[in-house]
Amino acid sequence: MSITAAMVSELRKKTGAGMMDCKKALTETAGNMDEAVDFLRKKGLSSAAKKSGRVASEGAVTAGSAGTVGALVEVNAETDFVAKNDAFVAFVAGVKDVVLANDIADVDALKGLAYPETGRTVAEELTHQIATIGENMGIRRFARVDAGQGMVTSYIHGAGKIGVLVELQTESADEKISALGRQLAMHVAAANPQYLDRDSVPSDIVEKEKDIMRVKAIESGKPEQIVEKIILGQINKYFGEVCLLEQAFVIDPDQKVGKIVAALAKELGTEIKLNSYSRYQLGEGIEKKEDDFAAEVAAMSK
Repeated sequence: MSITAAMVSELRKKTGAGMMDCKKALTETAGNMDEAVDFLRKKGLSSAAKKSGRVASEGAVTAGSAGTVGALVEVNAETDFVAKNDAFVAFVAGVKDVVLANDIADVDALKGLAYPETGRTVAEELTHQIATIGENMGIRRFARVDAGQGMVTSYIHGAGKIGVLVELQTESADEKISALGRQLAMHVAAANPQYLDRDSVPSDIVEKEKDIMRVKAIESGKPEQIVEKIILGQINKYFGEVCLLEQAFVIDPDQKVGKIVAALAKELGTEIKLNSYSRYQLGEGIEKKEDDFAAEVAAMSK
């Protein structure tokens, strides 16, 4: 059977494999598209393990919501180039949809679930993508929020560099609330709060900050009788920097986030509570491998 360019192109779109690999697969399977896909999968499964040791610190963060449930997912790859690959983008979206549809505890549980429309598990689909795209990949983490009686809004910044979920508890479905939710998600992306409110800050962290403030005040020559007053003012400033509800709202810096939420609740005559948020920044905390190109070239020349 003659293998046409159109057949090769179709198989390449389905699998993301290279053009020559697609042509070989179609030749080996006499042009049978389904068998050619399986051929590439089998070939890829044997090579995917070789890629698993490579550092995957690029990729994408995505987020979305369905009803009162929101999901935030980070999937890593080795290069920023792959993050723009259509197959990779579709895979990340598929993982997000699985998280949205299932209340699961961790990534291991996620990997055991069925991946949409493939007959494979999430883990098997991940291996398939590693094989066909040609880079090591990994599902790093996810967050899932069920607002119950409320709403979840999401925001993605920088083409998947930062993703945010914001949960608002309210009985109202007013569009102004969802609009505020998106603004709050944008604020979280920009301001990167460490805690929701001051009650969320661990007591040992607070005491550590106070100790630092105390030492600095004493060493600067401040009278002991006013040191505690200085600490009180500085710790309030600290809360204003790290606590979401006490941060200056990026859209209106003269107002704190908590005041903005309260003002809309008063305007609509309903209760609105900013209940939780989640923020992922792509690759944060992953130790990237530094390539020694001189050593690499020297090794190749031997």
